[in-house]
Amino acid sequence: MNIKILTLFPEVFDEYLKSSILGRALKEKLWNYELINIRDYSKEKHKKVDDTPFGGGCGMIINPEVIATAIDKTCDLKNTKIYYMSPRGKVFNQKKVNDIIKNENIAIICGRYEGIDQRVIDEYNIEEISVGDFILTGGELPALTLIDCCVRCIDGVLGNHDSINNESFGGISNSKYDNLLEYPLYTQPRNWRNKAVPEVLLSGNHQKIAEWQLEQSEKITKERRPDLWKKYKN
Repeated sequence: MNIKILTLFPEVFDEYLKSSILGRALKEKLWNYELINIRDYSKEKHKKVDDTPFGGGCGMIINPEVIATAIDKTCDLKNTKIYYMSPRGKVFNQKKVNDIIKNENIAIICGRYEGIDQRVIDEYNIEEISVGDFILTGGELPALTLIDCCVRCIDGVLGNHDSINNESFGGISNSKYDNLLEYPLYTQPRNWRNKAVPEVLLSGNHQKIAEWQLEQSEKITKERRPDLWKKYKN
């Protein structure tokens, strides 16, 4: 997967994306990214990128020509799917990850101020994605969230790719954990502060362990996420 990141703050990304699992996968060329500073495409004297909104209102809007020039100069429009991190978009989830990773080339626009001009969204058929019902100062953190979620699902990035399908929300293929939250996890020591690991996990009986894990996932999902539980039961 090739990812282009259009942002006013490119310095935000390198340290995170070059670290840990994502960084190792980057070195192994399982994915790559390119940082594009939107400000570089401004024709204003002081590289100004924003202007006041028509119709009044608070805040500023990123100029459409700046964004459009950045897209035109850096993206292969015939082979690139463009996403815009926006609280107005559809809420990001694991199923959306499954859709995104089918694309070999994607571009992510990180908004700032009040956002970007609607005409840019319409012109390039950009898909808006939200990471939740809250507001951040910009799209950089949401973009990092999207990238992390997608890259870890690329084959070869994680040591055991099959483990993804037992995680919350069911991973990247049809799984019994679709619409379920993950079961409790335990490690050594067997007894910690007078709290013991459930005996079934020490039994060596893989069928009973799998049954226990599913039961726990169902219980936790029912208690914490009635919206997911309803989907699961249907």
